[in-house]
This record gives sequence, C-alpha cells and structure tokens, in this order.
Amino acid sequence: MTTIYLNTFVLATPETVFDLSRSVDLHQISTKQTHEKVIAGRMSGLIELGESVTWRAKHFGFFQELTSRITAFEMPHTFTDEMVSGAFKSFKHIHKFEPMNNGTNMIDIFTFVSPLGILGKLADYLFLKRYMENLLINRNLVIKEYAENGECALKNN
Repeated sequence: MTTIYLNTFVLATPETVFDLSRSVDLHQISTKQTHEKVIAGRMSGLIELGESVTWRAKHFGFFQELTSRITAFEMPHTFTDEMVSGAFKSFKHIHKFEPMNNGTNMIDIFTFVSPLGILGKLADYLFLKRYMENLLINRNLVIKEYAENGECALKNN
C-alpha cells in the first residue's frame, strides 16, 4: 500500500473548503489536464454520503474509468471517498479540514494499492506515487484559489 500525505493551508472557512472539495463541478475544473469528466452517478453539485460518481479521464495516454463512493461524512470536518471500481486494486482518500489561523488546514491522506503485484509496486516507486501526488497538489491549488478568491463552483443539485 502506498500513502500520500498533503497539507494545504487555505485562507477560508472549513465549511467553504469542505464544500469546494466535494464539488463535482470544481473537480472537473481542477483535473482539466487529464480531461476528467463525470459520466455516471452524481453529475454535478455537492456529493453527499453514500453517493458515487464515475469519472472518465486520460492517464498515461489511455482513457480510464473510475467509480468512487463517499463512505464517511462529517460536515465540515472530514469526508472519505473510496474506489468502487477502476484501475487500482483499491484506493481510499480521507479529506480533513481543520480550522487554523483564520483559515483551514486541508489534509489529504490518500492510500492506494496498484494492481499487478510486484510490477505494481515497482510502478508506484518509479512514477505512480509522484504522479498521483502531483494530481492532488494541482487539485488543492485550484480549491485554494477558488476559496480565497470567493469564486463559486458550487451547485446544490
């Protein structure tokens, strides 16, 4: 199992950062480099406990689909999404939001297991962990930008 820990300080309330982090619409904006689009499940707005979403994105030159479900949810402190189906053997992404210095410390704990046994572990070591970490960092920068500039990518559908 590979684990990525990230801390991102955002000058906004935990409620704002929590909602931006679960916005299907903002997720698509933050992953435009991989052409990520929602194709099933929650199509827009704010994903809730028990809901799932299926994404189609281009990674390493190939389009892939991944479905994740919200398995834990405590507004505005934490939520967890876990893979239901996709290219990984498994993944779990815990999102935490802690008030800090008139803002929010956004914490990501992302764990994944690659398929293909030892070959998957080698891929993790050589490039996959760094690739996934960069995707999360870029996503967090977009969340930070929207939160701090008061832009709204939220729809309550």
